[in-house]
Amino acid sequence: MSVQDDLAAVKRRLQDLERTVEELEHRVGTERGTPTGTRAEPMVTIPDTPYDSQKWTDTDDEGLGARDRHAP
Repeated sequence: MSVQDDLAAVKRRLQDLERTVEELEHRVGTERGTPTGTRAEPMVTIPDTPYDSQKWTDTDDEGLGARDRHAP
């Protein structure tokens, strides 16, 4: 296959993928009872500012264990 044939095949597959995703979105929207293209839940914005470290004094570091103990 030439490069042009490869590019044409990729383009067709991408179009198939887009069509499949649109069909899935439509099905999910229909099952939830929401019109296509609308979201059932509003988006939540999470700020980029660091969290207040005073709120997290009694927690473990995720994946690292407790601060005052060592791994076995």
